[in-house]
Amino acid sequence: MFINQKISKFLVIIFCFSIFSSISQTNEDVPLNNIAISEDPKPISSLLFEDFSGNEINLKDYHGKLVIINFWATWCAPCKKEMPSLDNLNGDSNFKNLVVLPINVDKGKKLKAKNFFKNLDIKNLEVFFDPNLNLINKFKLRGVPTTILINKNNEVFARIIGEANFQEKKFLKWLSKYD
Repeated sequence: MFINQKISKFLVIIFCFSIFSSISQTNEDVPLNNIAISEDPKPISSLLFEDFSGNEINLKDYHGKLVIINFWATWCAPCKKEMPSLDNLNGDSNFKNLVVLPINVDKGKKLKAKNFFKNLDIKNLEVFFDPNLNLINKFKLRGVPTTILINKNNEVFARIIGEANFQEKKFLKWLSKYD
């Protein structure tokens, strides 16, 4: 009986140590505090959205690219705050295969979206729209800003919920592994 108690205590200590060490290792790898990284990336199918002129764009056309889809709205203060850093990311010459797709969720307010970019002096991004809610429904969008990261195999591998600084050094280093 005494030996069983010692073995039990030893196993509990080993179990706790393994949990705490795996948590600390996981935290070291997380580039932002509001990012969820998939252990099992999910493939995506053909999804349609539009550019500013109303031309249809298919998400599958970006196969082989690192794709960042950022859902935003003109009335969203965190969106306004993060958009310049997203613009700088898209203009970063260190990334060779990066495509950034900012999808405006303001239904039917194209001119307002264009002025939003103009007022923020956004130079490296285009405005895209999801008029049929294809992407919003597929990614189960719950709020803005939300950012979806898709690897070169057309698999969703991470999601950022809320505002992000896309110029954060730890994030850029982590993202470069997928470029």
